[in-house]
Amino acid sequence: MLCGGSRALQHLSDYHHHHHTSIGLGFCGAKIVQLSSFFLRPSQAKASCNFSHRLRHRVIPSSGFHYKTSGETPILHNCFSQREDDHELPTDGSTPVSGGIVALGKFDALHVGHRELAIQASRIGTPYLLSFVGMAEVFGWEPRAPIVAKCDRKRVLTSWDSYCGNKAPVEYEIEFASVRHLTPREFVEKLSKELRVCGVVAGENYRFGYKASGDASELVRLCEEYGIGAYIISSVMDKKQDSQKRDSRDSKDRGQVSSTRVRQALAAGDMSYVSELLGRAHRLILQVSTGDMQTERRVSVPRSALLNLPPGNGIYKACLILAGDGPSVPCSVVVDTSCIHVETEELQLCNSDWSQEFQLWSVEFG
Repeated sequence: MLCGGSRALQHLSDYHHHHHTSIGLGFCGAKIVQLSSFFLRPSQAKASCNFSHRLRHRVIPSSGFHYKTSGETPILHNCFSQREDDHELPTDGSTPVSGGIVALGKFDALHVGHRELAIQASRIGTPYLLSFVGMAEVFGWEPRAPIVAKCDRKRVLTSWDSYCGNKAPVEYEIEFASVRHLTPREFVEKLSKELRVCGVVAGENYRFGYKASGDASELVRLCEEYGIGAYIISSVMDKKQDSQKRDSRDSKDRGQVSSTRVRQALAAGDMSYVSELLGRAHRLILQVSTGDMQTERRVSVPRSALLNLPPGNGIYKACLILAGDGPSVPCSVVVDTSCIHVETEELQLCNSDWSQEFQLWSVEFG
């Protein structure tokens, strides 16, 4: 069920531009891209940073995307990531990401594009995902369910372990309000002097700084100035034949894999497409109480008890339910406007004692 399969970390070798081909599930692989008249490469790192690779006029071969599958409710505490203000800084001023390589982006879906950033970060050093929290509150956006449940993100990141040379990335969270007004220079200065990172990895379309005024080329220039390695990779493209037919309201959508595309595919109930974009089966997390049990083989959970985004209304076969501490059980799922109905044909859903007010169950859509 998890993204799996051991995979040796690929050797970084010289490639010409015509060697960049699409493989795996129909996505273009990542490479170090050229902006303006120069190749992006690690800048001269600080003496304390030990980069394992020096890429000069090199293209990173694609890692491939092979995988195996098997709103209103309070979100459980985040047991896997670290916030900027979670702990007092050590006396030497270091942070949990000091000396590491941070991937920059919006990591809502943790899709294959995000995974590629983590892969490249892991090839250089210790990988982290630098996430910003509280953006919706700052901009006044309408609340919406996350694609990956807060309590399920560690499982997803752990499943990337074999892709990342047995170095699963860890998320490090920063309150968006604390960096919103930083200029591009001030942001890079924060990475260098406060967070003390050794390098950053970002996509070619990455924007940063106040009002997104900085682009990838400026990120490289500023990182060079502050002694941070900067690695820019090409976007992971969605090569699905009908992808261009899908209505996208995102003006930034240039055909790349994105969280917007994942949300659209979920709304359409196209779970095969969702799996390709995510690189894994979508997992829905439910808070189930005894009152939700209709029979030993059927449970109906209100939408208010969902911890992340369900697919669109419809009937879904070939799913798996993981109930309590029991084994996964084949099931069918019906999604309607008010509830998620899960039913098995042969096995009981749960034999646990209900000592807790509710249990967390998971549904994977095959």
